Amino acid sequence: MTVTAALDPSLLVLDPEDEAFFKATTKIDDTQELRDHIQQVAREAYEVFPYGTIGSYTFARTIIARLSGYPNALAVGLSSGGILLDAGCCFGADARKAAQDGWPANRIVATDIVPEFWDLGHKLFRSSAASFPAAFIYADLLDQTQLVPGPPSSDPPDLANLSSLNQLRGHVTAIHASALFHLFSEEKQLALAQAFGSLLAPVSGACIFGWSTGVAEAGHIEIEGKVSHPRQFCHSPSSWEALWNGVVFPKGSVEVDARLGEFEHDVGVRLKGGLTIQRLEWVVRRI
Repeated sequence: MTVTAALDPSLLVLDPEDEAFFKATTKIDDTQELRDHIQQVAREAYEVFPYGTIGSYTFARTIIARLSGYPNALAVGLSSGGILLDAGCCFGADARKAAQDGWPANRIVATDIVPEFWDLGHKLFRSSAASFPAAFIYADLLDQTQLVPGPPSSDPPDLANLSSLNQLRGHVTAIHASALFHLFSEEKQLALAQAFGSLLAPVSGACIFGWSTGVAEAGHIEIEGKVSHPRQFCHSPSSWEALWNGVVFPKGSVEVDARLGEFEHDVGVRLKGGLTIQRLEWVVRRI
């Protein structure tokens, strides 16, 4: 996501669920002190990484638990002792939310192309590698040395000593990928989907879920203002279903639920022509 105005405090929207989450993780009980703390970390990050997810305070919203695929992911993961991959984790709010909901932190892997985000996450949540022992891997998801389709790894991965996401092939129970796919071209979205598909464990209920910007008919959109990705290829619900069910996975081996909706909060992004950007929420689940 990208924004037209940097660090507008009004975009920091903490609903009761997010406020309770942040108070529990940071141990800051005072609401104004908590807001000041979040804004301070955001300012520090934005000076170096002026990304939309920081300027819009999207990083301060626990997206994962609001997604329709989350209850299934949590149930399957907890029953199997599975691995959760949070792709494009930013400061790690969603990884921490999953841990708060019972997923063991040492069975969570988070990845981002900006390694400094993980350190900023520890600062934001007042944590450390000891208190939150999730594995973090710096990864360019389109770098084949780090992530490429291939056969399953023969041995269970040692999460404490991961050097590449390729070591996770065939062992990941759930992949969370929000605000990620639309950053890439149509061809690169396919490559990323295929790579994620090879990570997914061959068990019923294993899933990939998240949200992307979307449209009623697949195609390119143009975003107003100075943004990092002013032109994006967006899938429609039908093209997204066709991508996963028949291209990434053999047809009939997965269920795909993809639907368009509006964002809960104003994310400060407008399409050329004044239209409001839409949100495509989706779940891909092994049958």
